[in-house]
Amino acid sequence: MKRESTRRLALAGMMGAIAFVLMFLSFPTPLNPFAELDFSALPELIGGFILGPIGALQIITVKILLKLVFQGTSTAFTGELCAYILSISYVLPAVIYYRKYHTKQGALIGIIIGAVLAVIASVVVNIYMIYPFFMTAYGMNWDAIIGMCSALIPAVKDIPTLVILSIVPFNVLSRVLTGIMTMLMYKRISVPLKKMIMR
Repeated sequence: MKRESTRRLALAGMMGAIAFVLMFLSFPTPLNPFAELDFSALPELIGGFILGPIGALQIITVKILLKLVFQGTSTAFTGELCAYILSISYVLPAVIYYRKYHTKQGALIGIIIGAVLAVIASVVVNIYMIYPFFMTAYGMNWDAIIGMCSALIPAVKDIPTLVILSIVPFNVLSRVLTGIMTMLMYKRISVPLKKMIMR
């Protein structure tokens, strides 16, 4: 039992390290000038499905801690806190639902629930944490924020259209792509990882 617990902890650390590396493989989208798309939630979901909610939290924590150790923070920890909140809001509901309904359909429904909650959380986090940080740090105001987004999406004219046309589509795209990749990869990856834990 002790050996299995050690292996589970090691797997959480490994998946957290992979998530950290995937943070660097990010790319911009025409939806949000302040955020780039990455797939760091992929090992969080896959690892969470294998290890459960506590394991998912460990993976997310390792990712954020590694980011702070190797990169530090350029946002007075605001960005890291937001990333932590968004990862938890996406991964934990999916993992908890999958633990209760341990089927392929349960995984899919869990991912959808997590995606919806993560999109809602992204609106709150962006409007009340991320954008206010940029305004404080760089002397910007809402007009400047909206102007930058409007340069990419001309229909963005105010905060409601910023939410509807930029924040929500960006996060829907991120969660949908990660969810699809998880559903395609989970079975192939989970079998050898589970064997590694149980051997």
